[in-house]
Amino acid sequence: MDFSEKLSMKEEKSSHSCDICHKTFSLKGNLTHHKLIHRKRPHYCDTCGKSFSQMHLLTTHQRIHTEEKPYECHICAKSFAVKNSLIKHIDIHTGEKPYHCDICSKSFLRKHSLVVHKHVHTGEKPHACDICGKSFSRVHHLITHKNFHIGERPYRCNICGQSFILKSHLNGHKRTHTGEKPYHCDICGKSFSQTNGLTSHIRIHTGEKPFQCNTCGESFSERGNLAKHKYLHTGEKSYHCDICGKSFFQKVHLNSHLRIHTGERPYPCKICDKSFSNRSTLTVHKRVHTGEKPYHCNHHHHHHHRLTSAFHASICDKSFSVRSALTTHECIVTEHVEGDTTIEGVIFEFESAAGDEVSFTRS
Repeated sequence: MDFSEKLSMKEEKSSHSCDICHKTFSLKGNLTHHKLIHRKRPHYCDTCGKSFSQMHLLTTHQRIHTEEKPYECHICAKSFAVKNSLIKHIDIHTGEKPYHCDICSKSFLRKHSLVVHKHVHTGEKPHACDICGKSFSRVHHLITHKNFHIGERPYRCNICGQSFILKSHLNGHKRTHTGEKPYHCDICGKSFSQTNGLTSHIRIHTGEKPFQCNTCGESFSERGNLAKHKYLHTGEKSYHCDICGKSFFQKVHLNSHLRIHTGERPYPCKICDKSFSNRSTLTVHKRVHTGEKPYHCNHHHHHHHRLTSAFHASICDKSFSVRSALTTHECIVTEHVEGDTTIEGVIFEFESAAGDEVSFTRS
């Protein structure tokens, strides 16, 4: 049998085509089985070929391609492709949580959230990673975890190009560009760009600390703070600087530290164009423009506290009115005069919240 005959036979085997969606099969039996899908799902999408059992499901599906979102929230004007998504969204504004845990009485907006929450009590982790075997109580935690294995960040911001593992992270990120803060605290009126920011904030009012350390029993209002706390027990500093060898508990702290070596300042002020190496320094700097002073003294004679120098340096006779100023001072002295027995005449420099290189001389 020559090549042309083999090719002809191969083409004949693959010549069984579906007259509805035009998908081809090598065996007639596979085509027959495939057509049963169309009998059960007679409504198919002209764009991607996906089939549906009912016309309204096809109509909803096609909005993925058209990006049509006909259901708008009358409170915040956010739009949705599916009516049920709007109904669930409105619960965020009303605060209604109809699903209650019969073990701890905690309430949830959605039934699925209650089901997932119960895994906290049972310890069940039904979603296992097929790469390393690690298990998770929530499927989206597994998806996030697997993306760390493969390095995939499929959701990309069309404004700045930053990529994300989860679509929800991209949606939250986009609000940093738009300034949108649709989630409001009913107690104090403060607004947030993401629901988890509002959830964490509300715990300030309620005093709730749901994340407990299983070593010492100390509780925290945020999961991230618990993770940081656990390093105190383990003493583990897994992230090391290749340039100077300094170690850190968390990767984010290493990334921040590396900017000392690179000089990178990725956080610019939109008002005066000064840039900063850390987001927190930018946040403090913005108060120079806004005049905001969020920290208030509860005592009447606050000027007295400013004049009090309660924190004394162990390496010289200098005193400070706030502990953070003492810490900064000691770090600067240690870095600049390490190995020297005197600090007279040394000029110290550091970056202030105003964005200037502040210097002072001790004599």
